[in-house]
Amino acid sequence: MDKSKYIWMDGELTPWDDAKVHVLTHTLHYGNGAIEGTKAYKTQDGRCAIFKLQEHTQRLLNSSKMTLMDVPYSVEELNNAQVKLLQENQLFNGAYIRPLVYLGYGVMGLYHKEAPVNVSISAWEWGAYLGEDGLKNGIRLKITSMTRTPNTSGMGKAKAVANYLNSQMAKFEAVEAGYDEALLRDDDGYIAEASGACFFMVRNGVLISPPNDNSLESITQATVIELALDMGIEVVRRRITREEIYIANEVFLTGTAAEVTPVRDVDARIIGCGSRGVITEKLQTAYFDAVCGKNEKYLKDLTYIN
Repeated sequence: MDKSKYIWMDGELTPWDDAKVHVLTHTLHYGNGAIEGTKAYKTQDGRCAIFKLQEHTQRLLNSSKMTLMDVPYSVEELNNAQVKLLQENQLFNGAYIRPLVYLGYGVMGLYHKEAPVNVSISAWEWGAYLGEDGLKNGIRLKITSMTRTPNTSGMGKAKAVANYLNSQMAKFEAVEAGYDEALLRDDDGYIAEASGACFFMVRNGVLISPPNDNSLESITQATVIELALDMGIEVVRRRITREEIYIANEVFLTGTAAEVTPVRDVDARIIGCGSRGVITEKLQTAYFDAVCGKNEKYLKDLTYIN
């Protein structure tokens, strides 16, 4: 990981190497925390802008509310903190931003009401999550034996720290088997989401993505759907079986880190042409145009830091 100069911690800019917590920090022991993944891009006019900052920060507060953590900062304060952090770290060529709400030191035991609620924001330069080659030529995807944690067993709609143990185990299984990424099903056997991204497939020119009944309400997924509709592409939200994926014309994943990443094979079945498909490439180009300020409709979603 590339270090930056500062990490924002509870209102203060802390030197990167000094951003530490006590070993008895409550979240370390019991897993109650909320995270976000937000990204800034260098735009076509040379400035740097955070894409959909408001939506990401609001989702952080929503996740925290779901998991019973009272964040002592407003959306506006956290937005300003993220802008200031990128400015002070001189991340003018783009950055990945990781806000974290966590329960700090002072209380042990499962009942967490008296535990302090702390907030940190980190930012650093980070390239393509699944690799630059993956963005162009596609990745290998494995449907894992792990099922996505159901909403009946936890706060599945929250972008919560604890939920990512499920994703971590699925990702490990996929990578150890020779794949790049994991795809999880729900308890009924239908496709839920990847370990850290949403799923799309194309069949007969129609863009299909699962509903968010057992997946995170993805900001990037919603953006890609809007871009597809802008292009006149038909979009359907419905349950998807694993067998359908094998005969899809195109498959790709979306997420703040994953952006729009094509999939070239799933469970050793070649998808379509075995590389980035035509519709995937169009949506990928449109997405990067939106985040880099090349599409006038989406300029409202950019928060410039310089």
